[in-house]
Amino acid sequence: MRISKGFLAISVAVGVIVAGGLLVGVWEQSRSTSQLPPAIGLKLVAQGFASPVGLIPAPDATGRLFVVDQVGVIKVLMPDGAVLAEPFLDLRSRMVQLNPAFDERGLLGMAFHPSFKTNGRFFVYYSAPLRAGGPAGWNHTSHISEFKVSMADPNRAHPASERIVLQVDEPQANHNAGQITFGPDGFLYIPLGDGGAGNDVGLGHPPIGNGQDITTLLGSILRIDVDGAAPYGIPPDNPFVGREGRPEIYAFGLRNPFRISFDAGGTRELFAGDVGQGLWEEVDIITKGGNYGWRIREGAHCFDPNTPTVSPATCPMVDARGQQLIDPIIEYRNSRAGGIGTAVIGGFVYRGAALPQFQGAYVFGDFSVARDTPGGGLFIGTRPLTPGQMWLMQELTVNTSANGRINAFIRSFGQDNNLELYVLAADVPGPTGTTGKIFKIVP
Repeated sequence: MRISKGFLAISVAVGVIVAGGLLVGVWEQSRSTSQLPPAIGLKLVAQGFASPVGLIPAPDATGRLFVVDQVGVIKVLMPDGAVLAEPFLDLRSRMVQLNPAFDERGLLGMAFHPSFKTNGRFFVYYSAPLRAGGPAGWNHTSHISEFKVSMADPNRAHPASERIVLQVDEPQANHNAGQITFGPDGFLYIPLGDGGAGNDVGLGHPPIGNGQDITTLLGSILRIDVDGAAPYGIPPDNPFVGREGRPEIYAFGLRNPFRISFDAGGTRELFAGDVGQGLWEEVDIITKGGNYGWRIREGAHCFDPNTPTVSPATCPMVDARGQQLIDPIIEYRNSRAGGIGTAVIGGFVYRGAALPQFQGAYVFGDFSVARDTPGGGLFIGTRPLTPGQMWLMQELTVNTSANGRINAFIRSFGQDNNLELYVLAADVPGPTGTTGKIFKIVP
């Protein structure tokens, strides 16, 4: 397996930091580790949610932000910080019943159509009960649905306007990904996990795993044309058009790409935080037709579902079709393997004005240091000095916190129309209560 010098330096640095008992540190490829971690502030802008998993700016001049709460509601956050009492959309009656202690299902994503200002269309991803005729013993069906805004009230959706665009049956309750987004090409990108359970094995998982099976939509990022023929069209340059494989697939070999985002600048790259099995968390830059290795690899390491806690010494560098597997740009050890977190939470490349020192860097996080401890981590990744190496990774210090950490379970990140970033978190790990908060990242 190919391992760059940059990766080796990162591994050594992480090993020293963990051995020394530190959670805050600097990962460097070729620089000194003596520099202090970069610092930020967090400004509370809204609270009272259960499990906020999305913050989407209205594509207009109103300054509104739409808060996607996993429990099944979308609320409107006004520019003055007020959260409107009436939800923009309430999908709770159409969803599966969630486990309040912890659940990866729910209302997981929202995206405004690029022409929302004129057509009022938007799309959501939510977990519905298993559809009639769904595979026996499977858990639920993921819905990608279109809705329209109310003609009478721009702060309310028209609930009867639902048009189900795509249904994907899910064998287990976990690994649902969900942060749908429109790309700069105008197409809708849909991240899907491998179907759940562990190791990509079990009911609903073929012998090679869903991540490597291009005949299933699971374990992939899809790309569809919502303006094409009903229920959706296929972009003609999707990698599997006219050949073996599902034509909706844009990239594959993913375990649970929970959060994805396009860079608002640069070359508009697509980033994904892909949650690991138990050893390695990773961040990928997604390219058309790319295979990101799961379940042959976990991060940049070999993986064997029969020995998931030990990385094999060798594994293929190509998939069953001879295609090169793509390494992540960032990886770090999971806390179960002596590392610093439990699940990577993908974020955004910073393109705002308030923090010029972060310009062009990737801001992301981790759910928590432990499943039952509210200790999410905030990180920044910067491009390497030498192309092809791993990105430089540092943990951010929160100056507005006594211990420098967020002390909550990080759910997601958001970006407003000014390209400033927000952190979405809650005090409890499950979709319940009212401890969910939204913080703006400030100097």
